[in-house]
Amino acid sequence: MENRINIQQLEPEAYKAMLGLENYLATTSLTDIEKELIKIRTSQINGCAYCIEMHTKDALGYGETHQRIFALSAWWESPLFDEKENVLLKMTEEITHIQQKGLTEDTYTAAQKHFTGNEIAQIIMQIGTINLWNRIGISTHLKHEN
Repeated sequence: MENRINIQQLEPEAYKAMLGLENYLATTSLTDIEKELIKIRTSQINGCAYCIEMHTKDALGYGETHQRIFALSAWWESPLFDEKENVLLKMTEEITHIQQKGLTEDTYTAAQKHFTGNEIAQIIMQIGTINLWNRIGISTHLKHEN
């Protein structure tokens, strides 16, 4: 698989805007682990190897365990994730698969039990942002280092 265009070089202002959003999301009240769970699970769903590689390394650096990363693709079957994380991951799946049902009322109601309105907004923005990064990575054939 050959690399394609480099958006960062060809459209630096667009890339700068994406980095601005990413820099904002780094300051939100979600934990680093919560952010990385969103990024990894979204990237698994979308099949973005570049982002999976990047965010699993980042998650490990923040103290996430190998065991939980290995179980993430079947989080709903795993006892390793607590109720709050289950809601976060359910939101991630429903918003990433937006064409199916969108964010369902049941999931939104469950989210309100664990997250403030601002945190729900931050989660939605984090999911949307990593979905766009995945689309950039996949469509341009970005490759992670071996």
